[in-house]
Amino acid sequence: MQPSHAHALVRDHTIYSCVMGSRAFGLATDDSDTDRRGVFLAPTSLFWRFEKPPTHVEGPAEEQFGWELERFCELALRANPNILECLHSPLVEHLDDTGRELLSLREAFLSRGAHETFARYALGQRKKLEADVRTHGAPRWKHAMHLLRLLMSCRDLLRTGTLTVDVGEQREPLLAVKRGEVSWERVEAWMARLATESEEAATRSPLPVEPDRARVEDFLVRTRRASALRSVEADPDHEVVQGVVRGGVLGKR
Repeated sequence: MQPSHAHALVRDHTIYSCVMGSRAFGLATDDSDTDRRGVFLAPTSLFWRFEKPPTHVEGPAEEQFGWELERFCELALRANPNILECLHSPLVEHLDDTGRELLSLREAFLSRGAHETFARYALGQRKKLEADVRTHGAPRWKHAMHLLRLLMSCRDLLRTGTLTVDVGEQREPLLAVKRGEVSWERVEAWMARLATESEEAATRSPLPVEPDRARVEDFLVRTRRASALRSVEADPDHEVVQGVVRGGVLGKR
Protein backbone atom coordinates (compact mmCIF):
# COMPACT_ATOMS: atom_id res chain seq x y z
CA MET A 1 0.00 0.00 0.00
CA GLN A 2 1.32 3.43 -0.91
CA PRO A 3 2.37 5.69 1.98
CA SER A 4 -0.36 8.21 1.16
CA HIS A 5 -3.03 5.50 1.38
CA ALA A 6 -1.55 4.15 4.62
CA HIS A 7 -1.52 7.63 6.12
CA ALA A 8 -5.17 8.01 5.11
CA LEU A 9 -5.99 4.96 7.23
CA VAL A 10 -4.48 6.71 10.23
CA ARG A 11 -6.18 10.03 9.52
CA ASP A 12 -9.62 8.60 8.76
CA HIS A 13 -9.86 5.41 10.83
CA THR A 14 -8.00 5.96 14.10
CA ILE A 15 -10.01 4.67 17.05
CA TYR A 16 -7.52 5.51 19.80
CA SER A 17 -4.47 7.73 20.03
CA CYS A 18 -2.32 8.85 22.92
CA VAL A 19 0.98 10.43 23.88
CA MET A 20 3.71 8.06 25.02
CA GLY A 21 7.38 8.37 25.90
CA SER A 22 8.71 10.70 28.58
CA ARG A 23 5.59 12.86 28.63
CA ALA A 24 3.37 9.90 29.52
CA PHE A 25 5.94 8.53 31.97
CA GLY A 26 6.11 11.80 33.91
CA LEU A 27 9.77 12.20 32.91
CA ALA A 28 9.46 15.02 30.38
CA THR A 29 11.90 17.91 30.38
CA ASP A 30 12.01 21.03 28.24
CA ASP A 31 13.71 19.23 25.35
CA SER A 32 11.46 16.13 25.33
CA ASP A 33 9.77 15.06 22.09
CA THR A 34 6.06 14.32 21.89
CA ASP A 35 5.70 10.68 20.85
CA ARG A 36 2.25 9.80 19.58
CA ARG A 37 0.92 6.25 19.30
CA GLY A 38 -2.44 5.03 18.08
CA VAL A 39 -4.67 2.26 16.81
CA PHE A 40 -6.56 2.39 13.53
CA LEU A 41 -9.31 0.09 12.28
CA ALA A 42 -8.82 -0.79 8.63
CA PRO A 43 -12.21 -1.21 6.88
CA THR A 44 -13.13 -4.89 6.63
CA SER A 45 -13.52 -4.64 2.86
CA LEU A 46 -9.78 -3.97 2.49
CA PHE A 47 -9.02 -7.48 3.73
CA TRP A 48 -10.83 -9.05 0.75
CA ARG A 49 -8.14 -7.86 -1.65
CA PHE A 50 -4.85 -9.59 -2.48
CA GLU A 51 -3.00 -6.60 -1.05
CA LYS A 52 -3.91 -6.43 2.63
CA PRO A 53 -3.91 -3.23 4.68
CA PRO A 54 -0.72 -2.54 6.66
CA THR A 55 -0.31 -3.92 10.16
CA HIS A 56 1.34 -0.68 11.23
CA VAL A 57 1.97 2.78 9.85
CA GLU A 58 4.68 5.30 10.65
CA GLY A 59 3.38 8.88 10.42
CA PRO A 60 1.84 10.88 8.94
CA ALA A 61 3.14 13.31 11.61
CA GLU A 62 6.65 13.23 13.05
CA GLU A 63 7.09 10.93 16.05
CA GLN A 64 3.77 9.23 15.22
CA PHE A 65 3.22 5.48 14.92
CA GLY A 66 0.02 3.44 14.67
CA TRP A 67 -1.03 -0.21 14.61
CA GLU A 68 -3.98 -1.82 12.89
CA LEU A 69 -6.39 -3.09 15.55
CA GLU A 70 -5.81 -6.80 14.99
CA ARG A 71 -2.02 -6.48 15.14
CA PHE A 72 -2.30 -4.31 18.23
CA CYS A 73 -4.47 -6.91 19.97
CA GLU A 74 -2.10 -9.72 19.01
CA LEU A 75 0.88 -7.90 20.50
CA ALA A 76 -1.05 -6.93 23.62
CA LEU A 77 -2.09 -10.54 24.20
CA ARG A 78 1.61 -11.46 24.02
CA ALA A 79 2.24 -8.88 26.78
CA ASN A 80 4.41 -6.69 24.58
CA PRO A 81 5.60 -3.95 26.99
CA ASN A 82 5.28 -1.06 24.54
CA ILE A 83 1.75 -2.07 23.55
CA LEU A 84 0.50 -2.63 27.08
CA GLU A 85 1.86 0.74 28.16
CA CYS A 86 0.19 2.37 25.16
CA LEU A 87 -3.14 1.00 26.41
CA HIS A 88 -2.53 2.62 29.79
CA SER A 89 -1.25 6.03 28.76
CA PRO A 90 -2.63 8.83 30.96
CA LEU A 91 -2.48 11.21 27.96
CA VAL A 92 -5.31 10.19 25.61
CA GLU A 93 -5.75 12.47 22.60
CA HIS A 94 -8.49 10.73 20.58
CA LEU A 95 -11.06 8.09 21.42
CA ASP A 96 -14.17 6.94 19.56
CA ASP A 97 -16.72 4.32 20.65
CA THR A 98 -14.60 1.42 19.39
CA GLY A 99 -11.57 2.87 21.12
CA ARG A 100 -13.52 3.12 24.36
CA GLU A 101 -14.38 -0.56 24.16
CA LEU A 102 -10.74 -1.37 23.48
CA LEU A 103 -9.71 0.50 26.63
CA SER A 104 -12.44 -1.27 28.59
CA LEU A 105 -10.63 -4.51 27.74
CA ARG A 106 -7.31 -3.44 29.24
CA GLU A 107 -7.42 -6.01 32.03
CA ALA A 108 -8.23 -8.79 29.53
CA PHE A 109 -4.76 -8.36 28.01
CA LEU A 110 -2.90 -8.60 31.31
CA SER A 111 -1.40 -11.83 32.59
CA ARG A 112 1.62 -13.18 34.43
CA GLY A 113 3.19 -13.56 31.01
CA ALA A 114 4.14 -9.90 31.38
CA HIS A 115 6.95 -10.98 33.68
CA GLU A 116 8.66 -12.95 30.93
CA THR A 117 8.19 -10.38 28.18
CA PHE A 118 9.20 -7.39 30.29
CA ALA A 119 12.19 -9.28 31.70
CA ARG A 120 13.29 -10.43 28.24
CA TYR A 121 13.08 -6.90 26.88
CA ALA A 122 14.93 -5.55 29.93
CA LEU A 123 17.71 -8.11 29.48
CA GLY A 124 18.23 -7.03 25.88
CA GLN A 125 18.43 -3.38 26.91
CA ARG A 126 20.77 -4.24 29.80
CA LYS A 127 23.21 -5.95 27.42
CA LYS A 128 23.27 -2.83 25.23
CA LEU A 129 24.05 -0.66 28.25
CA GLU A 130 26.84 -2.99 29.33
CA ALA A 131 28.30 -2.88 25.82
CA ASP A 132 28.32 0.93 26.02
CA VAL A 133 30.14 0.77 29.35
CA ARG A 134 32.79 -1.54 27.91
CA THR A 135 33.22 0.59 24.80
CA HIS A 136 32.80 4.12 26.09
CA GLY A 137 33.23 3.81 29.84
CA ALA A 138 29.63 4.81 30.57
CA PRO A 139 26.14 3.80 29.46
CA ARG A 140 23.69 5.98 27.63
CA TRP A 141 22.18 7.42 30.76
CA LYS A 142 18.80 8.20 29.21
CA HIS A 143 18.43 4.53 28.22
CA ALA A 144 19.48 3.47 31.70
CA MET A 145 16.77 5.68 33.17
CA HIS A 146 14.09 4.18 30.95
CA LEU A 147 15.22 0.64 31.74
CA LEU A 148 14.86 1.35 35.46
CA ARG A 149 11.41 2.77 34.80
CA LEU A 150 10.42 -0.36 32.88
CA LEU A 151 11.62 -2.63 35.66
CA MET A 152 9.61 -0.62 38.21
CA SER A 153 6.54 -0.86 36.01
CA CYS A 154 6.92 -4.63 35.70
CA ARG A 155 7.37 -5.13 39.44
CA ASP A 156 4.37 -2.99 40.33
CA LEU A 157 2.18 -4.64 37.69
CA LEU A 158 2.97 -8.07 39.09
CA ARG A 159 2.41 -6.89 42.65
CA THR A 160 -0.87 -5.06 42.13
CA GLY A 161 -2.34 -6.36 38.87
CA THR A 162 -2.46 -2.76 37.61
CA LEU A 163 -0.14 -1.21 35.04
CA THR A 164 0.81 2.35 35.99
CA VAL A 165 2.72 4.35 33.39
CA ASP A 166 3.50 7.59 35.26
CA VAL A 167 6.52 7.19 37.57
CA GLY A 168 5.11 9.57 40.20
CA GLU A 169 7.48 10.16 43.11
CA GLN A 170 10.30 8.34 41.31
CA ARG A 171 10.64 11.21 38.81
CA GLU A 172 13.57 12.97 40.47
CA PRO A 173 15.63 9.81 41.24
CA LEU A 174 15.19 8.68 37.65
CA LEU A 175 16.07 12.07 36.18
CA ALA A 176 19.22 12.03 38.31
CA VAL A 177 20.19 8.84 36.47
CA LYS A 178 19.49 10.51 33.13
CA ARG A 179 21.79 13.40 34.08
CA GLY A 180 24.60 10.96 34.92
CA GLU A 181 24.55 11.88 38.60
CA VAL A 182 24.29 8.24 39.76
CA SER A 183 27.22 5.86 39.33
CA TRP A 184 26.85 2.88 37.02
CA GLU A 185 27.55 0.59 39.99
CA ARG A 186 24.57 2.03 41.87
CA VAL A 187 22.38 1.82 38.79
CA GLU A 188 23.38 -1.82 38.28
CA ALA A 189 22.50 -2.62 41.89
CA TRP A 190 19.16 -0.85 41.48
CA MET A 191 18.37 -2.87 38.36
CA ALA A 192 19.31 -6.12 40.08
CA ARG A 193 17.10 -5.32 43.06
CA LEU A 194 14.12 -4.50 40.82
CA ALA A 195 14.60 -7.72 38.85
CA THR A 196 14.63 -9.76 42.08
CA GLU A 197 11.54 -7.98 43.37
CA SER A 198 9.76 -8.73 40.07
CA GLU A 199 10.61 -12.42 40.32
CA GLU A 200 9.27 -12.55 43.85
CA ALA A 201 6.09 -10.70 42.85
CA ALA A 202 5.49 -13.06 39.93
CA THR A 203 5.09 -16.05 42.27
CA ARG A 204 2.09 -14.52 44.05
CA SER A 205 0.76 -12.05 41.50
CA PRO A 206 -3.00 -11.39 41.36
CA LEU A 207 -2.76 -11.50 37.56
CA PRO A 208 -4.21 -14.53 35.73
CA VAL A 209 -1.84 -17.05 34.20
CA GLU A 210 -3.15 -16.30 30.69
CA PRO A 211 -4.87 -13.29 29.14
CA ASP A 212 -8.57 -13.48 28.22
CA ARG A 213 -8.02 -14.21 24.53
CA ALA A 214 -11.66 -15.22 23.90
CA ARG A 215 -12.97 -11.89 25.18
CA VAL A 216 -10.56 -9.95 22.99
CA GLU A 217 -11.35 -12.08 19.95
CA ASP A 218 -15.08 -11.52 20.44
CA PHE A 219 -14.45 -7.78 20.43
CA LEU A 220 -12.37 -8.03 17.25
CA VAL A 221 -14.95 -10.12 15.39
CA ARG A 222 -17.81 -7.79 16.36
CA THR A 223 -15.77 -4.81 15.29
CA ARG A 224 -14.93 -6.36 11.92
CA ARG A 225 -18.58 -7.27 11.37
CA ALA A 226 -19.71 -3.73 12.17
CA SER A 227 -17.20 -2.45 9.62
CA ALA A 228 -18.61 -4.86 7.05
CA LEU A 229 -22.11 -3.60 7.79
CA ARG A 230 -20.96 -0.14 6.89
CA SER A 231 -19.77 -1.60 3.58
CA VAL A 232 -23.26 -3.05 3.06
CA GLU A 233 -24.70 0.42 3.34
CA ALA A 234 -22.33 1.53 0.59
CA ASP A 235 -22.85 -1.54 -1.63
CA PRO A 236 -25.77 -3.65 -0.31
CA ASP A 237 -25.81 -6.10 -3.21
CA HIS A 238 -22.15 -7.08 -3.02
CA GLU A 239 -22.05 -10.88 -2.52
CA VAL A 240 -18.83 -10.90 -0.52
CA VAL A 241 -20.11 -8.19 1.79
CA GLN A 242 -23.31 -10.08 2.45
CA GLY A 243 -21.46 -13.31 3.13
CA VAL A 244 -19.16 -11.76 5.70
CA VAL A 245 -21.96 -9.90 7.48
CA ARG A 246 -24.07 -13.04 7.76
CA GLY A 247 -21.05 -14.93 9.02
CA GLY A 248 -21.93 -17.82 6.76
CA VAL A 249 -20.47 -19.53 3.74
CA LEU A 250 -20.88 -17.88 0.39
CA GLY A 251 -22.94 -19.77 -2.13
CA LYS A 252 -21.09 -21.87 -4.67
CA ARG A 253 -21.35 -21.03 -8.31
